[in-house]
Amino acid sequence: MPLASMTGFARSQGSAGGYRWTWELKSVNGKGLDLRVRLPQGWDAIEVPARASAAKQLARGNVSALLTVEREGALPTVRVNEEVLAAVLETIGRISKRVDASPPSLDGILGLKGVIEIADTEESVGRRREAEAAVAAGFETALCELVGARQNEGLALARVLEARLVEIARLTAAAEASPARTPEAIRARLAEQVKSIIGTGEKLDSDRLYQEAILLAAKADVREELDRLKAHVEAARKLLEAGGPVGRKLDFIAQELNRESNTLCAKSNDVSLTAIGLDLKTSVDQFREQVQNLE
Repeated sequence: MPLASMTGFARSQGSAGGYRWTWELKSVNGKGLDLRVRLPQGWDAIEVPARASAAKQLARGNVSALLTVEREGALPTVRVNEEVLAAVLETIGRISKRVDASPPSLDGILGLKGVIEIADTEESVGRRREAEAAVAAGFETALCELVGARQNEGLALARVLEARLVEIARLTAAAEASPARTPEAIRARLAEQVKSIIGTGEKLDSDRLYQEAILLAAKADVREELDRLKAHVEAARKLLEAGGPVGRKLDFIAQELNRESNTLCAKSNDVSLTAIGLDLKTSVDQFREQVQNLE
């Protein structure tokens, strides 16, 4: 199963049963799957199967689904409510006997609420079911298009993430090969520091200096951090190869990569190794930022 991002857009439209309909699906990043369906009045039966279908094909993302429906070729019918009209005329007759006023006009009477009723032409149950089936199928079409769009972006993200992993692996190897990590280099720097503090050229106890160098080397050893960095890179590559909804797992690995790169910088006692650590942190941050877009 290919990787997929959590962003995408899809649209489908059609007509059936005397209706013209349009679906619009939009998806953005989210911690889980949150589907919001907006339907016209009277089309609530579409929501349950739509949600079930989306849950099968999408694992994460904030998804909004908008359905617009228009009825085609249905002329409205105009009907006079005889009961209301009779009551109005009776009331007018009674009032006219008590009040000297001009008789009401026809348009005035017809303009009274309830006298004229305008309604859509009644539809058959069969036509309605035909329209609902077509709208449901249209949602499936839009959903498949949305999944495809998310997967296409996921392929692009996979290339970016693999490039970041290559850079992280390169910097890890550079840190491992850094001459600053050798006990001899640490000993030389320690000797220079001691001489600058004492401010004399007296000969130092080489045995004591060597012991201090070994202690400093042990304290500044980043072997464990380098091993973990390599292990996390390998785990991330396996997840990218496996595909599917691995965004959360990769986000956890990105956090661990960030932790190890921070520790590497904190333990570093050399400018060159610190520079490598800072570049490593930058690459890890870029990796993690892109991972946030994955399903």
